[in-house]
Amino acid sequence: MKVAVLYGGTSKEREVSLSSGKGIINALEQIGHDVVAIDFNPKHLKEIMGKVIDCDLVFIGLHGKQGEDGTVQGLLDLMGIPYIGSGVLASSLAMDKSKAKQIFEMNEIPVAKGKTYGEHQDVDDVEQDIIREFQLPIVIKPNQEGSTLGLTIVNEKSQIKEAIDLAFTHDFEVLVEEFVKGRELTCAVLGNKGEEQSLPIIEIIPKSEYYDYESKYSEGGSEHICPAHIDEDLTERIQTYAVQAHRVLGCETYSRVDFILNESNEPIILEVNTLPGMTPTSLYPDAAKAIDMSYEDMLKKFISLTLEE
Repeated sequence: MKVAVLYGGTSKEREVSLSSGKGIINALEQIGHDVVAIDFNPKHLKEIMGKVIDCDLVFIGLHGKQGEDGTVQGLLDLMGIPYIGSGVLASSLAMDKSKAKQIFEMNEIPVAKGKTYGEHQDVDDVEQDIIREFQLPIVIKPNQEGSTLGLTIVNEKSQIKEAIDLAFTHDFEVLVEEFVKGRELTCAVLGNKGEEQSLPIIEIIPKSEYYDYESKYSEGGSEHICPAHIDEDLTERIQTYAVQAHRVLGCETYSRVDFILNESNEPIILEVNTLPGMTPTSLYPDAAKAIDMSYEDMLKKFISLTLEE
């Protein structure tokens, strides 16, 4: 088939997307597809859509805003062009961490205590409310951003205002959550609606204090243990939560669900990634490899699931 790969983009996750795009393009070419590689920039939309409309299928290799948030998906829907992955609503809900948390809570998927603040609110008032509502340490981060960009773990009251200001440089809403100490776990989900399966759980052991941008994308920045060293009952519980989270947001084809396993061995959901990274250090390809699915076979599966839909 003729497959357009949208990658790069203009979000703050551009460099990650360039790496994901390179992996996707190379793999699609190796399995015989005619690939149209497009570094996505909204300023060149007319030219881009002229190329895309001539293709059979679109693989979205974008990350962050204007790619993972439903924007590009809506454009492709309007053009009647099929694409791999989740649609507009699921993409936008997953990107909006606060809304996603509400949906998870409604479906009895455990979440960390959190509260959202808007840029229209006075920073001093927000600071005082955080002090009243939360016990330190806490996490302050942009409500709609990925790759831990703009995130601060706050241990002292004196750090709160600076953390708020940093988060607001990335988004107009800030999400404050209790800090959950524990093990970083992630679970990939694969399949069409009603037939989703969870792949082996990965434990992430970052070299730094927490799983930050450098830990995610630098060679040797973290260790991936797959399958994670947890018992069968806990494994089944986390995999069930992952598939449930994928479903309640309305995700399609594939996603990756991140958790923290707290000190009481309770899994706390962090977020759902509708366009997980496909770089050489990315987690989803590692989970696929654990079930003897190569990178190329993984993309073949994504395509076949999309065509079934």
